[in-house]
Amino acid sequence: MDGSKAVLEKELPHGIDAAMEEEYESQSKLLKEFTSIPSIDKAWTFESQTGNGSQAMFSISQANLLANKRRKFILSANISKQKDNSVNFQWAPFPMEMTGVSTIVPSPSGSKLLVVRNSENESPTQFEIWGPFELEKEFHIPQSIHGSVYTDGWFEGISWNADETLIAYVAEEVTPPKPSFTSGGYKKGAMTDKDCGSWKGLGDWEEDWGETYAGKRRPALFVLNINSGKVQPVLGIKRSLSVGQVVWAPSTQGTHQYLVFVGWLSDPRKLGMKYCYNRPCALYAIRAPIFNKPELKESPIEEAPPLNLTQSISSAFCPLFRYSAFLLCFNL
Repeated sequence: MDGSKAVLEKELPHGIDAAMEEEYESQSKLLKEFTSIPSIDKAWTFESQTGNGSQAMFSISQANLLANKRRKFILSANISKQKDNSVNFQWAPFPMEMTGVSTIVPSPSGSKLLVVRNSENESPTQFEIWGPFELEKEFHIPQSIHGSVYTDGWFEGISWNADETLIAYVAEEVTPPKPSFTSGGYKKGAMTDKDCGSWKGLGDWEEDWGETYAGKRRPALFVLNINSGKVQPVLGIKRSLSVGQVVWAPSTQGTHQYLVFVGWLSDPRKLGMKYCYNRPCALYAIRAPIFNKPELKESPIEEAPPLNLTQSISSAFCPLFRYSAFLLCFNL
């Protein structure tokens, strides 16, 4: 017995006894059990095409400890009301994993699904429009228009308009041009990174929001027309205002469409956002870009500054239109 105990002690790492080893094993087992539990990140409901009950779609994620990432899935269900007024969920047999997907957003009717794939390098951001049975359209937005789409849950904002032809979203603004140099000094004009005997400077330093946003550029508003594939930035927003959580305001036929978004002023300092969520913020409204009238692109009306809708309060976020789109709800 003493010999086997001595052998066991030799197998343990230095400074760890048998009791500590058993505790580590118990804690790791508990961690695995907790991380194996999936979480519902987002959920949407739609009216059933048959008129009987509703349909629901869930965005689910589960921790992948080895990759230090989260696996993303989508799961659908049919919701029906029973005779005894109880609610019955008929779930799909299995969830579907969305590999390489940054975020998904279904259209209001549930007939289309937007899939966004952010690249990890300087490659274009990929937008996919899925129908009930197939991939209908695919757009690649280059870095010359904007960077990665924000999918963090705070600056994040992706919204379909009512007729499901335009998508408003928040993405990193375009990288400002960097100065180029050669052996002879500063060189005017654009240069590629592959030019021999030249290098690019870092450009002007700009403070970011820190925390999980370190290295990310200022969030800005853009609108994608899924019929033409064109993307336009929303003009008129000053650089000291960081935007997020955009939604379309209700509109009537023949009138211009407006966007409502949350804005955070970066004056005098940014000093974090995700873990300092009580920073002052306000709701703003601004006119959406015009796609079918290019001659109005430089119109001073379109570039008018956004209107502050909540000047009397210091905090307003998570805007949402409710009750047949007549009431704007938000959190304080």
